[in-house]
Amino acid sequence: MSATAAARAIVTALAAAGVRDVVVSPGSRSAPFAYAVAGAEEAGWLRAHVRLDERGAGFMAVGLARAAHRGGAPRPVAVVTTSGTAVANLHPAVLEASHSGLPLVLVTADRPHEFRGTGANQTTTQSGIFGPAVRAALDLPAGVPAAAVPGHVTRLVAAALGTISSDPGPVHLNVALREPLAPPDRWVPGRLPAGVPVTPPAPPPPLTLAAGLRTVVVAGDGAGAAAAAVARAGGWPLLAEPTSGARLPGAIVHYQALLAAGLGERAERVVVFGHPTLSRPVSALLARADAEVVVVGAGPRWTDVAGVATAVAGAVAPEPPAASDRRWAEAWQRADADLEDGWEPSGLEGAARLLWGTAGAAPLVLGSSNVVRAVDMAARPAPVRAHANRGLAGIDGTLATAIGLAAGVGTPVRAVVGDLTFLHDAGSLARGATEPAVDLQVVVLNDGGGGIFASLEYGAHPDRATFRRFFTTPQAVDLAPLARAYGGRHTLAELPALARLGPPGPGSGLHVVEVPIDVAEFVRSRRRLVARALDVVARHLTAGSQDS
Repeated sequence: MSATAAARAIVTALAAAGVRDVVVSPGSRSAPFAYAVAGAEEAGWLRAHVRLDERGAGFMAVGLARAAHRGGAPRPVAVVTTSGTAVANLHPAVLEASHSGLPLVLVTADRPHEFRGTGANQTTTQSGIFGPAVRAALDLPAGVPAAAVPGHVTRLVAAALGTISSDPGPVHLNVALREPLAPPDRWVPGRLPAGVPVTPPAPPPPLTLAAGLRTVVVAGDGAGAAAAAVARAGGWPLLAEPTSGARLPGAIVHYQALLAAGLGERAERVVVFGHPTLSRPVSALLARADAEVVVVGAGPRWTDVAGVATAVAGAVAPEPPAASDRRWAEAWQRADADLEDGWEPSGLEGAARLLWGTAGAAPLVLGSSNVVRAVDMAARPAPVRAHANRGLAGIDGTLATAIGLAAGVGTPVRAVVGDLTFLHDAGSLARGATEPAVDLQVVVLNDGGGGIFASLEYGAHPDRATFRRFFTTPQAVDLAPLARAYGGRHTLAELPALARLGPPGPGSGLHVVEVPIDVAEFVRSRRRLVARALDVVARHLTAGSQDS
């Protein structure tokens, strides 16, 4: 089978298996795929997205996969690259997709097997390059029979979706292609063939959770609305991170401070959904060996860092709440309300609360480090659909993820990031002259470097020069001309002006809003809140909640 025939067969099989978005980075060895994807797009089988940089392409695919998951019907997203370093540049996105359970199909063009290990140009060992980060990998030799392609692709897509394994994530299809690489004719695909149906196993029955135990529900990243439903059904406090999909009315806003003040020490059971990553108090709660820790997750990669889980279940069903359950939940609600009353947020927390509350229907993408933590500390419960790359919690690829999300949902998106997160991925704002623009509002909370380190032990170290140079690493970059270079608008806004910033609208294009932030104020605010929480928790415990 020629390189052109192989590419057409693989693209056909991908589309038949449910792939509707393919991100392509340009290259020579991958040329047969470029032509095949273009033909499939013209036939209406899928959408193509062309990105210059493979790292940005990988994270755009992450955003597209998040968009499909947001719609309730996870779909695999394919990424096509040429050979050599292009493949390695996918690795950060592959790791994020692996730890977030996102179904990416990595299609990498390669030299024929006889060129490997000979010193041939742009030839390296691509097979197995992603190691255990992929759920499955296949190295297709040049000239593989066409009849074998659909079965291989079906198996890979099923592995990416976790249809059988309940363990979704990226898969790797490495394809050796011999010259000629340019097609001899124009491909005009006909009707899309039907894919091979793969039926998942039946889910197990839910685990029943008895009433009467002081229980808290922790909803980490990607937990979903099921966490809120369980907390509601059991009458239990809900501690929901902003990207959990469960920070809905009734959730505890200041749960981090209340945990740090010791209210969680009275919990007898912790029910965990998703992937909690944002606070040490939550990590300490999940590490308690003197409480039941029930982890809810359908797949094999459940969160149990301390190894103390007493049960792991695909789903749970609480018994109707007892009176003691209600008293326990009311104690948390009262303590949360007392903390909120008179709380004076820092500028970062105030901005986070405002940007969360004014997102409207626009999906919200949150950068790592201080941004997502400030939102976690300040955001009032509301049906905001927030996303963040919390699989490995890196700052790389955040803007590309937001662009992919915007392309996937077809609506404007607001991204809130720090200055280093913005600069780390600014190249992803580059758009090909023939590619459609997305409507993306990027709010840069500029604290002059890596402010997250100020809240860690290094922030109190007396060697301030080393701290500034090696940790916060402030950058000498003017964001205004940078934004304009990528075809966007730039607005420098002080904190009071944020109240007038509406959500991004259709046709707004790229708008970078830069907001100066004092990170030291944020650190002081966190400490003041915990000090107040100690007083609040002590008062509530002595006021009669001991029997809760």
